[in-house]
Amino acid sequence: MSIIALIVAAGRGERAGQPGPKQYARLAGQTVLARSIHALAISKRISAILCVIHADDRVLYDRAIQEVPQRLRKKLRTPVIGGTTRQQSVMAGLEALAGTDCETVLIHDAARPFLSKALIERVVDAVPATGAAIPALPMTDTIKELDAAGTIAKTPDRALLRAVQTPQAFTFKLILGAHRAMVDRETTDDASLIEALGGRVMPVEGERDNIKLTTPEDFAVAELKLTETVSAMGYDVHAFGVGDHVTLAGVKIPHTRGVLAHSDGDVILHALSDAILGAIGVGDIGQHFPPSDPQWKDAPSSTFVAHAIKLLKEKGGALVNCDVTLLAEEPRIGKHREAMIDSLATITGIKKERIGLKATTTEKLGAIGRGEGLVAQVLCTLRLPRER
Repeated sequence: MSIIALIVAAGRGERAGQPGPKQYARLAGQTVLARSIHALAISKRISAILCVIHADDRVLYDRAIQEVPQRLRKKLRTPVIGGTTRQQSVMAGLEALAGTDCETVLIHDAARPFLSKALIERVVDAVPATGAAIPALPMTDTIKELDAAGTIAKTPDRALLRAVQTPQAFTFKLILGAHRAMVDRETTDDASLIEALGGRVMPVEGERDNIKLTTPEDFAVAELKLTETVSAMGYDVHAFGVGDHVTLAGVKIPHTRGVLAHSDGDVILHALSDAILGAIGVGDIGQHFPPSDPQWKDAPSSTFVAHAIKLLKEKGGALVNCDVTLLAEEPRIGKHREAMIDSLATITGIKKERIGLKATTTEKLGAIGRGEGLVAQVLCTLRLPRER
């Protein structure tokens, strides 16, 4: 039996609070659409996948599918252009499949990237009974029905109510005929067309994790679901040398000496860079910016942090906060502290409220206590994608 998944991805998703269509927003480094495609493509029951996209989104689509493993991309058919409503988009997809070998079709919303293989199995296996199967969840809240005036009219029996999800599965001829017969009916649910024509729809157990991403809060919850929090520490030390200032957290601070370093010698930013690089397992600052390379002579250390954060983002991670401790007898940084925090916020892109900055001495002990140099320790918290 040829089973084809139809992914509806033509909407604008304006309530989601994303900079563009929500299906192309990124969750833990991967687009929502790519995650939905991946979830369907790994099912051996599904032979092909057809996406219905907006006319303006072909470039976004082409980029998104590059995030899907190549072996799974082979299941993708050339996308078709949807309409102004969800129903029109589904109809466009179904008409594109007419005349093909499709016997059963799964219609799925791109904004539900957490469907499981088990859920796909359940809906596919339930189709033969009535020709239509949908995932559904019992209601846990009491539901009220309003009257025309906006006051409570009645309380339906929640034992008879279900919250439905996608993918919804149908014999192809049945759902194509329903859409053609009900072309003027506005609906957000394909199964309702079967119901309106007197057909029977079989409910199967849905999944609480199979949420639809609709609001900014949904995206925040999804991001937490896909990531884990890790801690990392970075450490750097520089000896004093000839000069009239030191650079700390990107701020030039007047001093009677400078530091011996190939770059600008910013121990705080060097420690921060090493913390991030270490957390994602890509070496340390010396490997990425070797002191032997003349191009990094006197280079601003913000360049190193920017590189580390870029690699972090490419892995789907994000910097959450950082806590800096500077160990030095001199210079005193009290009057520069706010400027340093502002600079760190600009360099890292995190809020000032998530940046700690402290300075202490070593009570005259050791090389730092003798005023021979300065040390920085940085403790970071990062969010990284969970392994599949």
